Amino acid sequence: MRETPTWRIPFGIVSLFVLLIVYGVIVARYAPDIIGNWGGAAQTVVYVVLGLIWLLPLRRFLIWMETGSWHPPE
Repeated sequence: MRETPTWRIPFGIVSLFVLLIVYGVIVARYAPDIIGNWGGAAQTVVYVVLGLIWLLPLRRFLIWMETGSWHPPE
């Protein structure tokens, strides 16, 4: 268990917030141009996938914030 403060946690929180905003702006800017003429069901699937895809690197990022390593502890 960590006993001293680390710079990784505040840096990680701010980085995550900024990266999610950038990702959201990119999706909001370009996705409608690409899938705007598709049916509602297909658009829903695409937006659900795009809404969940940011979770893929989140586990390793949170591990790095807590431990300083990109790999889970043994």
